[in-house]
Amino acid sequence: MVTKEERPGRRNVLDRLLKLSVFAWAASIAYPIIAYFKIPPEAESIPTNVVAAKMNELKVNQGKVFRFGNQPAILVRTPDGQWKAFSAVCTHLQCTVQYRDDLQKVWCACHNGIYDLNGASISGPPPRPLQEFKVTTKGDDVIVSKA
Repeated sequence: MVTKEERPGRRNVLDRLLKLSVFAWAASIAYPIIAYFKIPPEAESIPTNVVAAKMNELKVNQGKVFRFGNQPAILVRTPDGQWKAFSAVCTHLQCTVQYRDDLQKVWCACHNGIYDLNGASISGPPPRPLQEFKVTTKGDDVIVSKA
């Protein structure tokens, strides 16, 4: 049998609710302070240059998508034999672009955006040009670096 002193009364329930609300208030103050002092994880380092291809890998009027850090980039050997490199992320909706040798242009398949071989948007919805990278050759390597 439960005696009157063992039963939780209104006062005990209110005391427990008050303690719980004080604890919740203290936690809501302490959490942002602790999160502020927490050291964030180190971001992946983005290389300043990368070997994108070998000299004989791309023929004239061909392109190749390669990895530049954590983003895709595109290397194009133009019809006149020059090397061009751009970010392969479309400036419209961040789709990956590709080189179309039939158009001799960089093309985004998402919304039919077209860029010329200088990276400028010439057709479709892309609002800005592609980011251009510097291309150099060293021996048999084609090296792409941030300009």
